[in-house]
Amino acid sequence: MKYQVPQFIDVEDKIFGPLTFKQFVYLAGGAGLAFTLYSVLPLFIAIIFIAPVAILAVALAFYKVNNKPFIFVLGSAIKYFAGSKLYIWKKRDNIKKDTPTTEEKKIGEQYIPKLSDSKLKELAWSLGIKDSIYSEQESNKIRKQ
Repeated sequence: MKYQVPQFIDVEDKIFGPLTFKQFVYLAGGAGLAFTLYSVLPLFIAIIFIAPVAILAVALAFYKVNNKPFIFVLGSAIKYFAGSKLYIWKKRDNIKKDTPTTEEKKIGEQYIPKLSDSKLKELAWSLGIKDSIYSEQESNKIRKQ
Protein backbone atom coordinates (compact mmCIF):
# COMPACT_ATOMS: atom_id res chain seq x y z
CA MET A 1 0.00 0.00 0.00
CA LYS A 2 1.15 3.48 -0.76
CA TYR A 3 0.51 6.26 1.71
CA GLN A 4 0.88 9.93 1.09
CA VAL A 5 3.47 11.48 3.40
CA PRO A 6 2.68 15.07 4.44
CA GLN A 7 5.19 17.62 3.20
CA PHE A 8 6.04 21.06 4.62
CA ILE A 9 4.55 20.36 8.04
CA ASP A 10 6.49 23.23 9.61
CA VAL A 11 4.76 25.87 7.41
CA GLU A 12 1.64 27.37 8.95
CA ASP A 13 -1.55 27.52 6.91
CA LYS A 14 -2.67 30.84 5.47
CA ILE A 15 -6.18 31.30 6.83
CA PHE A 16 -6.98 35.01 6.45
CA GLY A 17 -5.72 35.87 2.97
CA PRO A 18 -1.91 36.05 3.09
CA LEU A 19 -1.92 35.91 6.91
CA THR A 20 -1.72 32.97 9.27
CA PHE A 21 -4.05 32.78 12.25
CA LYS A 22 -1.38 34.04 14.66
CA GLN A 23 -0.49 36.97 12.42
CA PHE A 24 -4.15 37.89 12.12
CA VAL A 25 -4.66 37.76 15.89
CA TYR A 26 -1.58 39.95 16.54
CA LEU A 27 -2.66 42.53 13.96
CA ALA A 28 -6.32 42.48 15.02
CA GLY A 29 -5.35 42.85 18.69
CA GLY A 30 -3.03 45.75 17.87
CA ALA A 31 -5.71 47.44 15.76
CA GLY A 32 -8.31 46.96 18.49
CA LEU A 33 -6.03 48.44 21.16
CA ALA A 34 -5.10 51.32 18.83
CA PHE A 35 -8.80 52.05 18.18
CA THR A 36 -9.54 51.95 21.92
CA LEU A 37 -6.70 54.39 22.64
CA TYR A 38 -7.89 56.66 19.80
CA SER A 39 -11.45 56.76 21.11
CA VAL A 40 -10.54 57.24 24.79
CA LEU A 41 -7.62 59.69 24.64
CA PRO A 42 -7.23 63.03 22.85
CA LEU A 43 -5.67 62.71 19.38
CA PHE A 44 -2.20 64.07 20.22
CA ILE A 45 -1.75 61.83 23.28
CA ALA A 46 -3.35 58.84 21.50
CA ILE A 47 -0.81 59.01 18.67
CA ILE A 48 2.03 58.80 21.22
CA PHE A 49 0.58 55.54 22.58
CA ILE A 50 -0.72 54.13 19.28
CA ALA A 51 2.69 54.19 17.55
CA PRO A 52 4.42 51.71 19.94
CA VAL A 53 1.34 49.46 19.95
CA ALA A 54 1.29 49.39 16.13
CA ILE A 55 5.04 48.72 15.94
CA LEU A 56 4.74 45.89 18.47
CA ALA A 57 1.78 44.34 16.61
CA VAL A 58 3.61 44.43 13.27
CA ALA A 59 6.79 43.01 14.87
CA LEU A 60 4.84 40.18 16.50
CA ALA A 61 3.13 39.37 13.21
CA PHE A 62 6.02 39.57 10.74
CA TYR A 63 9.47 40.11 12.30
CA LYS A 64 11.73 37.09 12.86
CA VAL A 65 15.06 36.94 14.69
CA ASN A 66 17.27 34.01 13.61
CA ASN A 67 14.20 32.39 11.98
CA LYS A 68 12.32 32.46 15.29
CA PRO A 69 9.15 34.52 15.75
CA PHE A 70 9.53 37.80 17.65
CA ILE A 71 7.27 36.52 20.45
CA PHE A 72 10.10 34.19 21.60
CA VAL A 73 12.57 37.09 21.74
CA LEU A 74 10.06 39.21 23.62
CA GLY A 75 9.36 36.41 26.11
CA SER A 76 13.08 35.83 26.68
CA ALA A 77 13.67 39.56 27.20
CA ILE A 78 10.87 39.79 29.76
CA LYS A 79 12.18 36.71 31.56
CA TYR A 80 15.71 38.17 31.60
CA PHE A 81 14.72 41.60 32.92
CA ALA A 82 12.26 40.21 35.49
CA GLY A 83 14.49 37.38 36.71
CA SER A 84 17.44 37.26 39.04
CA LYS A 85 20.84 38.13 37.64
CA LEU A 86 23.01 36.68 40.39
CA TYR A 87 24.86 33.68 39.03
CA ILE A 88 26.91 31.65 41.49
CA TRP A 89 29.16 28.88 40.30
CA LYS A 90 29.53 25.97 42.68
CA LYS A 91 32.23 23.44 42.01
CA ARG A 92 31.10 19.85 42.31
CA ASP A 93 33.46 17.37 43.88
CA ASN A 94 33.46 14.26 41.74
CA ILE A 95 36.02 12.17 43.59
CA LYS A 96 36.43 8.65 42.29
CA LYS A 97 37.65 5.79 44.43
CA ASP A 98 41.15 4.57 43.63
CA THR A 99 40.53 1.08 44.95
CA PRO A 100 40.50 -1.68 42.34
CA THR A 101 37.37 -3.70 41.82
CA THR A 102 37.12 -7.30 40.71
CA GLU A 103 36.80 -6.18 37.10
CA GLU A 104 40.15 -4.40 37.14
CA LYS A 105 43.51 -6.03 36.60
CA LYS A 106 46.68 -4.71 38.19
CA ILE A 107 49.74 -4.13 36.00
CA GLY A 108 52.50 -2.36 37.92
CA GLU A 109 50.86 0.66 39.46
CA GLN A 110 48.10 1.00 36.84
CA TYR A 111 44.67 -0.55 36.87
CA ILE A 112 43.06 -1.73 33.65
CA PRO A 113 39.27 -2.01 33.90
CA LYS A 114 37.46 -4.63 31.87
CA LEU A 115 35.73 -2.93 28.95
CA SER A 116 32.78 -4.71 27.45
CA ASP A 117 30.96 -2.08 25.36
CA SER A 118 32.72 -2.87 22.16
CA LYS A 119 35.65 -5.04 21.13
CA LEU A 120 37.09 -2.19 19.08
CA LYS A 121 37.04 0.23 22.03
CA GLU A 122 38.54 -2.43 24.27
CA LEU A 123 41.33 -3.10 21.78
CA ALA A 124 42.08 0.60 21.27
CA TRP A 125 42.12 1.22 25.01
CA SER A 126 44.38 -1.74 25.73
CA LEU A 127 46.79 -0.64 22.99
CA GLY A 128 46.99 2.81 24.54
CA ILE A 129 47.69 1.33 27.98
CA LYS A 130 50.30 -1.12 26.68
CA ASP A 131 52.08 1.73 24.86
CA SER A 132 52.21 3.80 28.04
CA ILE A 133 53.42 0.79 30.07
CA TYR A 134 56.10 0.08 27.45
CA SER A 135 57.27 3.70 27.54
CA GLU A 136 57.39 3.54 31.39
CA GLN A 137 59.50 0.38 31.27
CA GLU A 138 61.87 1.96 28.76
CA SER A 139 62.21 5.11 30.89
CA ASN A 140 62.88 2.94 33.97
CA LYS A 141 65.65 1.08 32.07
CA ILE A 142 67.23 4.37 31.03
CA ARG A 143 67.14 5.65 34.62
CA LYS A 144 68.82 2.48 35.91
CA GLN A 145 71.68 2.79 33.44
